[in-house]
Amino acid sequence: MTDLLRTTLGAAAIAGLAATSLSAQETVVWWDFLGGGDGVRMKQLIEDFNAAHQSEIAVDATTLEWGVPFYTKVQTSVAVGEAPDIMTYHASRIPLAVDQNLLSEITPEDWATMGLGQGDYAEATWDAVSVDGKQYAVPLDTHPIVLYYNKDLLAAAGRLNDDGTPMGMDSREGFTQTLQALKDSGVTFPLGSVTADGTFMFRTIYSLVGQQDGELMTDGEFLAGDNAEKLTNALGVLAEWTEAGLQSTYTDYPATVALFTSGEAAMMINGVWEVPTMVDLEKDGKLFSWGAVELPVIFDHASTYADSHAFAIPNGNDMSPEKRAAVLEVMGWISQNSLFWATAGHIPAYGPVTQSDEYAKMEPNATYSSLTSNMIFDPKTPLAGVAGPIYDVMSTYFVPTLNGEMDPAEAVEEIKAELNDL
Repeated sequence: MTDLLRTTLGAAAIAGLAATSLSAQETVVWWDFLGGGDGVRMKQLIEDFNAAHQSEIAVDATTLEWGVPFYTKVQTSVAVGEAPDIMTYHASRIPLAVDQNLLSEITPEDWATMGLGQGDYAEATWDAVSVDGKQYAVPLDTHPIVLYYNKDLLAAAGRLNDDGTPMGMDSREGFTQTLQALKDSGVTFPLGSVTADGTFMFRTIYSLVGQQDGELMTDGEFLAGDNAEKLTNALGVLAEWTEAGLQSTYTDYPATVALFTSGEAAMMINGVWEVPTMVDLEKDGKLFSWGAVELPVIFDHASTYADSHAFAIPNGNDMSPEKRAAVLEVMGWISQNSLFWATAGHIPAYGPVTQSDEYAKMEPNATYSSLTSNMIFDPKTPLAGVAGPIYDVMSTYFVPTLNGEMDPAEAVEEIKAELNDL
C-alpha cells in the first residue's frame, strides 16, 4: 500500500468518524416564555447544558411572548405538527392542556431515565403536574408570593424582631398592629399591593382563603358550602386595610415595586421573582436593608398560593427514541443543576437542590423556602391557570372591592354566580 493510499484512506476514515459524530448529535427545539431576569438565567443554563453536551445534544431555544399568546401558539403548533420538542409550561395550565390533548405523558420509564422521581418533589408540586394519576410535566420551580419588608422602617416603628423579621406575623391582630405602627411612624403606605390588578391580587386572596382551609372549587362547583364565606373573609380583611389607609390603592405592578424600593411602602406582597431586583439595587448601594418572608398568618394557619414553571413535551411530534432521550436529558440535567435558577428568586422544585448547603446560604430564598410545605395551587380545572377565565371573572370584582368601592359579600355573590355559569 502506498503512502498516498494510506493517507487517503486515513483521511476518509477520519471524515467518516466526523460524519458519524455529527449525525449522532440531537438538536432539541425549545420554546419558553421567560423574559427579564428569568430569561437571562435560563439562557445561561442552556449555554451550560450545550457546553456540557457538545457533539451530543444541542438545545435550539426561542423565547416567545408570555401568557395567552404563548399558549395559543402551542395549541396551533400541535395541531399542524410543528410543535417544539420541549417547552416551558405553567403547572396551573396543565389541566387545560390535557383537556386539549396538547401534552405527552411523562411516563414512569421517562422519570427513571432522567434519574428523578416523586420523592424528589414536594407533594403539592408533584400533584400540580398530574392529571388522573399521570404526570405531564417536570417541575422546575415553585414561584410563590412573599412579603418583602424594609428593616429600617420596621425598626424605626418598633416592629422588628431580634432576628430581623417583622413582628406580628402569626395573627391578623398582630400584623394589623404592625401596619398601624408603621403608619403612625409616618410611613406613607405600610403595605404596597398590586390593587389595580385583580388577576395579580388573586394570589394574595387565594392564599388567605387557603389559610381557612377554603376551596375555590369542590366537585365541579365553585365556592360550594362555606367557601363563599371564606372568600368574603379574605376580601374583607384586605378591604379593611384599605379603608384604614394601611394599604396602597389602585396601584399597578410597576408602581407597587417603585413604592417599596423608594421607601414609601414599608412592606410589599409580590412574587419571589422580584428578589433579583432587590439584590441588584442593594449591590449598587441604592436600597435599604431588606428581607423577604412567608406571608403572615391572618387566619388559621400558614398557606401561600404558588405556581410552577415546568418542562413539558408537546403531543404531535413524530419523535424518535433518540430525540426523546435527548429531551429527557435536557429536563433532567437542568432540574439537577437548578441552583443557579434560584438566583431568580424561585424555589427549585428538585428537592436535593433546596436541601443542599449551597442553597442554605442563599438569602432570602432559604428563609422563605419553608412555605413549600404550606403552598396551594390552582384548582384542577381547564378553567383555571395563568390567563384563564377564572382569573378574568374574579379580577373584575376584586379591584373595586380591594379599593373600597364594593362590599366584599356582594362581590363574592357576583363571583360565585359568574364562575358557576362558566
